Amino acid sequence: MRKIFLGTAFACGLLFAAAPVLAQGECSRADLQKATDAYIGAQTKGDATLVPLSGWTQYSEQMEMGTMSTGILSTPQKIDFHRSLLDPLSCMSFTEMVITDPKHPYVLGTLLEMRGDRVHAIETLITDHDDWLFNAANTLKYSRAEDWSEIPPEKRESRTKLIAAANAYLDSFDDKSVAVPWGSPCARLEGGLYTGKGAPGTATAEDSCNVGVPSGVKLTERRYIVDPAIGAVTVLLRFGKDQLPDAHTFRIEEGKIRYVHTITVCKTFNCGFKVPKELQTAGK
Repeated sequence: MRKIFLGTAFACGLLFAAAPVLAQGECSRADLQKATDAYIGAQTKGDATLVPLSGWTQYSEQMEMGTMSTGILSTPQKIDFHRSLLDPLSCMSFTEMVITDPKHPYVLGTLLEMRGDRVHAIETLITDHDDWLFNAANTLKYSRAEDWSEIPPEKRESRTKLIAAANAYLDSFDDKSVAVPWGSPCARLEGGLYTGKGAPGTATAEDSCNVGVPSGVKLTERRYIVDPAIGAVTVLLRFGKDQLPDAHTFRIEEGKIRYVHTITVCKTFNCGFKVPKELQTAGK
């Protein structure tokens, strides 16, 4: 498991501190899409120079300082599926990537921050076999079957309402009195475990996200990437008493939560919990 990647700095800013990402003004969706596409290409080839980097770009993995020269960005990966949120207001994007290579499967979540048309920060969460409910094959199967298409402009929620819906879900981990805008149906993809009851891409009346939500767990240091065009918000946060690096991504339709995806980096195998039977024999 790639937990932290440290190394020696070399020219042109290949050592970057994991300082909190703070966006600087608005960007265009076109610039964000172009930079995100470049990043995906760079990760595919293992070549950071394909990203339009600024003169000094921050780089982190697992919310810790890292280097592009020794981190996962330096290792070519065959990306089987990816989905991105674009947030022009904060000049950030967030991309989920699924890699099912049997030699080393991964599920990655990467935040890019832009300043102008250059990438000022790259922050990646890396999960593999020892992380929370990991199963790249399941993640691929379920995620790519979901509908995260653009929402008609007249039906889009404001970023304030999208963040409020996400926060209600996250707050409920510590306060069960919080009213969460559960959708019906709603499906949660937590690592490789899916709460949907039907085949991928289908929905049943039994599909619910309000299952197995823990209590007494604080989710802190939240940062938001919001894409009203697809009704989505990603929240980067620290999970629970161990402050685990985590990303929760939500699809919200007509004010209700439709999908939830989680990427959680564990300190111990499966964060110290027993792996469910349905994940024990599949796609490690």
